[in-house]
Amino acid sequence: MCRGRCFAQGSRVGATFMSQNTLKVHDLNEDAEFDENGIEVFDEKALVEEEPSDSDLAEEELLSQGATQRVLDATQLYLGEIGYSPLLTAEEEVYFARRALRGDVASRRRMIESNLRLVVKIARRYSNRGLALLDLIEEGNLGLIRAVEKFDPERGFRFSTYATWWIRQTIERAIMNQTRTIRLPIHIVKELNVYLRTARELSHKLDHEPSAEEIAEQLDKPVDDVSRMLRLNERITSVDTPLGGDSEKALLDILADEKENGPEDTTQDDDMKQSIVKWLFELNAKQREVLARRFGLLGYEAATLEDVGREIGLTRERVRQIQVEGLRRLREILQGQGLNIEALFRE
Repeated sequence: MCRGRCFAQGSRVGATFMSQNTLKVHDLNEDAEFDENGIEVFDEKALVEEEPSDSDLAEEELLSQGATQRVLDATQLYLGEIGYSPLLTAEEEVYFARRALRGDVASRRRMIESNLRLVVKIARRYSNRGLALLDLIEEGNLGLIRAVEKFDPERGFRFSTYATWWIRQTIERAIMNQTRTIRLPIHIVKELNVYLRTARELSHKLDHEPSAEEIAEQLDKPVDDVSRMLRLNERITSVDTPLGGDSEKALLDILADEKENGPEDTTQDDDMKQSIVKWLFELNAKQREVLARRFGLLGYEAATLEDVGREIGLTRERVRQIQVEGLRRLREILQGQGLNIEALFRE
């Protein structure tokens, strides 16, 4: 999906990246700021020093080897190239946005290139959600392009605030569509995300995994609706998945067949069949043959009243009468032994 420099190109717009071997990667501030409306605001100028994460340490280690490393990781190369794109001031942002709306391709490209680091910052938050970082960045870049096309600088908002919404939308939609074996409608996924977000919030407050009842109470929703939606989030696993370790078996090899009886049931059924045969021979020959043919005993296949009558030369009604007589006699025999005939036959 993500090839080369991982940026959407084509008829819409393409970003020109530098190909220097020396990388210049700006660490992005992971501490989000929000405006008065609760919308995240990205301050492109603020580069805050923070405690390096494991991923940052890994990137710094790779960069320190850049002088001798001839084959650069695609992610590092991309991050290095976008680091050379200058950020825009608020005045420049309005200027280029106005020109982009009038169809100026160069201004449009400048708006995109200056905000590529915003995409990376947002994409990193969606790591470990089923898509590789470069794939997330590519989807976010598509959202950035869409934001440039739709942005109205006259409304007074910073472009980063507006673009953040579009970038998140495209990334989240890609995760919805590409990480599920069975694709769910977008409106269902959005509703499911509300339940999952509430579940995460409750897990922090309650110090345990919240139940469907607790989530339903928090959202004022019916428990059945919450349970049904949460079942949609269950992971699908192939039955051919290897068990791992030294075992060569797949999951299919150890799954029990719910339609097959276990050894205890099989033994019990065999004992029951032997007892039924013994009880049948306490009936007269005609009753024994009718019941055996009707219920598939003594080597016969189970048959309808019409089929049994055709085989033994009797009418359907006469076969039914013999069956009733035979079952009544069997009931008397079984009741004498403290058993119930309904567990064996259905009239």
